Amino acid sequence: MPAGHGTRLSPDQSDFRYPLSGQSAIRRRRPGSPRRTPPGVIRPQRARHRRPGTRGRFGMKVNVAVIGLGVGEQHARAFAAGPHSTVTWLYDLDMAKADRLAADLGQGRTAESYDQILADPAVDAVSIATFDHLHFDEVRRAFDAGKHVFVEKPLCRTEDEVDAIFACWEKAGRPHLRSNLVLRAAPVYRWLKDAVSAGEFGELFAFDGDYLYGRLEKITEGWRKDVPDYSVMEGGGVHIIDLMLWLMGETPTDVAAQGSKIATRGTDFQYDDFMAATYRFSSGAVGRITANFGCVHPHHHVIRLFGTKATFIYDDQGPRLFRDRRDGAKAEALDLAPLPEGKGVLIPEFIDAIRTGADPGPAAAREFDLIRAVAAADAAQQSGHPQTITTEQTP
Repeated sequence: MPAGHGTRLSPDQSDFRYPLSGQSAIRRRRPGSPRRTPPGVIRPQRARHRRPGTRGRFGMKVNVAVIGLGVGEQHARAFAAGPHSTVTWLYDLDMAKADRLAADLGQGRTAESYDQILADPAVDAVSIATFDHLHFDEVRRAFDAGKHVFVEKPLCRTEDEVDAIFACWEKAGRPHLRSNLVLRAAPVYRWLKDAVSAGEFGELFAFDGDYLYGRLEKITEGWRKDVPDYSVMEGGGVHIIDLMLWLMGETPTDVAAQGSKIATRGTDFQYDDFMAATYRFSSGAVGRITANFGCVHPHHHVIRLFGTKATFIYDDQGPRLFRDRRDGAKAEALDLAPLPEGKGVLIPEFIDAIRTGADPGPAAAREFDLIRAVAAADAAQQSGHPQTITTEQTP
């Protein structure tokens, strides 16, 4: 099964998603009402508008504006260094920071507002690296202005928001969309995906992933404490959920979740600093994800993938592979990096997709499906009840 693609429901199946006991029903169609395409299902069709950007301009550079120059500075440096992209605008609340970066890059001008960027017809793409709760509005406005979008995670934060972004994306003619989930580019996980696809793991039945943040001061003292309804699953666990969906090759059907606020008790951080979610897949496989922002541990990701023929483990002892379940069996150490080279590693692929006129559908579907899975976990934690996930992917 192709990376990032799961089982597609038939129209009848997608219209009638009956919940399990205790779950919330989502989008049942009334008898006799017209059948509609469920949100997230991307059916082949002719774009209603000219796709923005450089389709048909192979060999020319893509003009990019970057907003938010915290981690966005690394975006800007990657775009500026690429042979097929140019930074045209830089925007940050600290305009002096934008001035300094423009001078250092030798590219780009300081914008006075986001509106100024969106009004420039020369801008092909917008790279968004602002606070999490701002992404929803900024992404929609970029699509409405006819721009491609590269955005820091999370793309947005609720199911209603992803519905609205999906509608804007379709109305805009399906521009290119990528979220900067950089673990996708880590050598060890690319190897792991290839090994799974080649059948080396047999049938997958479980995925465990722990996002150990280990940077307590960033949620008790930094901007995250001021973000309305900040979610550690959306802010960090999203990386691990993205890996899970990609490696499992299917989307989950439902999720249950719980959280706690113990490590940050008595601080200015108002939300849960720990969250655990259990996902179920139609194949019968189970995924368990934790987002642990209050842990006494250096920043780290722990990944365990279980198949009928092999087990992969990555923790503080490094990545390794077990092919034998007998007592005393030794693991095979994997000399592959568990992290990508930097925050801009996904940018060349994004630029190439724009330049070559690649189909934006599969990559965008992956982003929409991911947020639906993450948002469902938050909804399950907040409601105290398991949630059915409405994720459906492009065929």
